[in-house]
Amino acid sequence: MRRLLTVLAAGVPLAAAVYLPTASADTGSPASAPLKCASVPVKAPAGTRVESVTAVRQPGGTVKGTGFLGGSVDNVPSYCEVTVTLTHPGQGDHAKVRTWLPEKAGWSGRFQAFGGAAWAAGDNNPGLANAVKQGYAAATTDAGVGDAIDSSWALDSEGRVNTALLKNFAERSQHETAIVGKAVVDAIYGKAPSYSYFNGCSTGGRQGYMEAQRHPDDYDGILANAPAINWDDYVPATLWPQVVMNEEKTRPTDCEFMAFNQAALKACDTLDGAKDGLIADASRCDFDPRRLIGTKVECEGKQETITAADAAVVRKIWDGPRTTSGKKLWYGLPIGADFKGLAGATSFQVPDDWTKKWVAKQPGLDTTKLTYEQFTKLFKQSQAEYDKVIGSDDPDLSAFRKSGGKLLTYHGQSDQYIPTAGTVDYRERVEHRLGGSHRVDDFYRLFLVPGTVHCGLAGQGNDLTALTKWVEQGKAPQTLPATLTNASGQQLDRDLCRYPLVSRYNGHGDVADADSFRCVRPHHHH
Repeated sequence: MRRLLTVLAAGVPLAAAVYLPTASADTGSPASAPLKCASVPVKAPAGTRVESVTAVRQPGGTVKGTGFLGGSVDNVPSYCEVTVTLTHPGQGDHAKVRTWLPEKAGWSGRFQAFGGAAWAAGDNNPGLANAVKQGYAAATTDAGVGDAIDSSWALDSEGRVNTALLKNFAERSQHETAIVGKAVVDAIYGKAPSYSYFNGCSTGGRQGYMEAQRHPDDYDGILANAPAINWDDYVPATLWPQVVMNEEKTRPTDCEFMAFNQAALKACDTLDGAKDGLIADASRCDFDPRRLIGTKVECEGKQETITAADAAVVRKIWDGPRTTSGKKLWYGLPIGADFKGLAGATSFQVPDDWTKKWVAKQPGLDTTKLTYEQFTKLFKQSQAEYDKVIGSDDPDLSAFRKSGGKLLTYHGQSDQYIPTAGTVDYRERVEHRLGGSHRVDDFYRLFLVPGTVHCGLAGQGNDLTALTKWVEQGKAPQTLPATLTNASGQQLDRDLCRYPLVSRYNGHGDVADADSFRCVRPHHHH
């Protein structure tokens, strides 16, 4: 359990570091006047009632992250924390929207709202703290649900799905945060933000896409990384490795799984022209696991021999879920992604919770014992019941384009929790809907990151810097600078290519140096 969320934890400062030039403070107001940190009247968003508004002046200093994900941020300037609690009358929910406002002199005029992680709808403090350090007024909501690993709110005492809280988590609380957060900024500073941003990874990435789809006027810029979109498809799909191991009666060891990834890396590393310990374009890696049958693997002092059954399990996990008749349901674990998250001794918590509670409505269900047939049934049930509620996959972004919004996404190609191919699939559906890649690139750009885990660039901050430049100066990012870590732990600088371009070695120069690569169209192979 600890292990499974370490990566979410890595993604916690989600957007931790943003390194922006702080805009000069608004010279129209006496900057020296301390911020009046007091409870302000807040107009309730449609369909809600404001239960309470509190304001507390916080000293800053070291801010600690709450809950499972923890984390901490030092040297935070003092700020005013305004908490607005909303309810949807008759629905018994209590959703808190927290807004952190730096002193007037330290405010850049920008607003930034944060998404959540796993089952948490919002930030656990480090994101807000970093934003305040960078001159933002920042907001987040708990949507009336719990911590990252808490799904106790799924069912009511009668065992029925708590639809009000699911609706909050899926969509409406984020929209209400945009309204309330901006209203608080206006009330405290006496002016509205000049630019508004949304920032999230994983669950937060999904919330960002939902905002672009359903509330296109909420934000000028949306940073939505490793997004948990296609929720009703991809979440049950991540149980597939457990189903395969159960049905094939074979559980490869961690060492054996690692051997398959090492062999795939060896086979596909040089597809980009460089041996650099990274697969530049995982979608082109077609390493066949059967090539390892009979290979000996040294594991904790014992020799293990890879069997045909091991290879069959890996092949099916990489291929992704299918019906018993072989019809493809969704994408599999990306080649090169760590198997431990989804193919460990127990099911990964998010699909386990989702499938047991929301889909089967049987909290006692053992998801490691599902047959192919049961899995297919649950998968289709998830789609039928929840696509409209939390699918977050509507390709019609025309209203967001029209509103002038910009959407920026990176997704690691070794994401061990959310198959990267699902994000590519969504982007292609948007292109199909809106008239091709050029028209979409105008407002929505996707960057795939070789060899990188779930939310793996969190804290580098180049993505938010690129987004603000795009929104405020009209400079669309051609590439995204990033520092990647390869299979042997070496750090490599790369300029990430925007989809569909891929990175190619120039044939000379240090492979750790971004200038040794350029972005080219991929060679299609069949």
